[in-house]
Amino acid sequence: MSHKQVTASDGVRLSVRVTGAADGPTVVLVHGYPDNGSMWDGVAAELGRRHRVVVYDVRGAGESDKPRSRSAYRLDQLASDLAAVVDAVQPTGKVHLLAHDWGSIQTWHAVTGDELRGRIASFTSISGPSLDHAGAWFRAQLSRPSPKRLGHAARQFLHSGYILFFQLPVVPELLWRTGFMRAMIGRLEPAEAPPSTVDGIHGLKLYRANMMTRLTRPVPRPADVPVQVLAPSRDAYVTTPLQTEVERWAPDLRVRRITGSHWVTRSRPDVIAGAAAELIEYAEGGDESRALKRARVGEKRGRFAHKLVVVTGAGSGIGRATALAFADEGADVVVTDINSAAAVETAKLLRERGAATGEYTVDSSDGEAVTRFAEQVRADFGVPDIVVNNAGIGMSGPFLDTSLRDWEKVIDVNLWGVIHGCRAFAPMLKERAEGGQIVNLASAAAYLPSKILTAYATTKSAVLTLSIGLRAELAADGIGVTAICPGLVQTNITNTTRFVGVDAAEESRRQKASTKLYARRGFGPEKVARDILRAVEKDVAIQPSTPEAKAALVLSRLTPGVLRAAAKLDLTP
Repeated sequence: MSHKQVTASDGVRLSVRVTGAADGPTVVLVHGYPDNGSMWDGVAAELGRRHRVVVYDVRGAGESDKPRSRSAYRLDQLASDLAAVVDAVQPTGKVHLLAHDWGSIQTWHAVTGDELRGRIASFTSISGPSLDHAGAWFRAQLSRPSPKRLGHAARQFLHSGYILFFQLPVVPELLWRTGFMRAMIGRLEPAEAPPSTVDGIHGLKLYRANMMTRLTRPVPRPADVPVQVLAPSRDAYVTTPLQTEVERWAPDLRVRRITGSHWVTRSRPDVIAGAAAELIEYAEGGDESRALKRARVGEKRGRFAHKLVVVTGAGSGIGRATALAFADEGADVVVTDINSAAAVETAKLLRERGAATGEYTVDSSDGEAVTRFAEQVRADFGVPDIVVNNAGIGMSGPFLDTSLRDWEKVIDVNLWGVIHGCRAFAPMLKERAEGGQIVNLASAAAYLPSKILTAYATTKSAVLTLSIGLRAELAADGIGVTAICPGLVQTNITNTTRFVGVDAAEESRRQKASTKLYARRGFGPEKVARDILRAVEKDVAIQPSTPEAKAALVLSRLTPGVLRAAAKLDLTP
């Protein structure tokens, strides 16, 4: 690591540290309030493997000078400081910028100004909008009011109450000196390194020198570089709409909503470094990652464009229809089936639709095989955005005629298959910190009792319960879980359903009779796929499909006794 002092245009000395790969692209990290450059330690370590990383303490923080005058903290001067750092560490060529909180505010000012024009290759912003853009945003919410716009403005006003408090004389400084502010921030945002009292006091001038002027008399300017906004889902100070609704001023914009709080830079440095590195690589002439394509704002595309979807049991029926439906809406789809020829055929149909895909032969009841498959998907394509655990088998017949082997088979596929899929992919989605959706195929049999579907219904009831519990567990990570509950659907599952307690000839007769019955019903797998896509789009917890499934769900809640009575009827085909 090298350390140097850079002198700003007004004589203030800025403490600058350079680390990482000397021959890599240069990325300058700009911290916010009440932090100093040490906030970036984790991110700098991650980026430093392939990038030349520059971190500096902004004026008033860390080892940089702390001018007394409020005017010394105006945005024009802060942008000039950034330009001085860039000129000192890289006199020619372009640099990449990564900034947080007040670091983002001043970097936006520099990016949209003239002093660094032609010197910036990309900009990743976290939790800090341009004040000019923010002022214009507030005006837009209030000048064209609607319940949604007014709600956004009201929420941001509530989140921004501290800004008015910081305008008060003496009191904020007193609370810093007594340790109150450090303790309060520590409770709201536990961090490895509590903020410095000195940094907190001097940084108040940032708010007093800029906030009221810029927010009340904004002069929004456009950014002519690739911009990426990373919006933490639990930011206590800057709401997502204020950060992300900036496409008017950032024509080349990407927005990524990440799971975390305001100081996600400390808690998840790997996520921040990874997202910034993707934009840097693209700006340096590399391929645009799927995540960047998905985050790009302003393109007309399918509902699931550039999303990666995994569908198990996709060789036929609901699985194949779901895979094709996602492909038609712009997704890249990876499919599995225990029947390799069926998986290959589905993959062929996907490629005909222009969907980048991979096909695998996987037995969903084999936990180790599913884990290997998930790791292979991550290695070949990346972490999926949507996982559809669809693989399943049918089984019909009385409980007393269902053998232990029959029970093990239906549980292994219908329940353990879903469990294995969730166990393999949910940790990946959580680690990525950009949300996602898990879809588990249950059935209307989960809440529609029948004396001839005891084993099958047991597994589907378990899938429904699993999905509800997992949904609650993963909600804080922005990962939705949906249970799909179809009724009578015309698929080839009727041809392979196991009818227990009868000989082979009778089983064959019942399979054919069931197939004819489902065919007369006329509800194809494409309609279930349509419901699946709608449920994913709206993050629905339980999605019945087919009219009888929807009606049964209502009856199960309102008149369960009626369904229990109907369960006694003989529905053997």
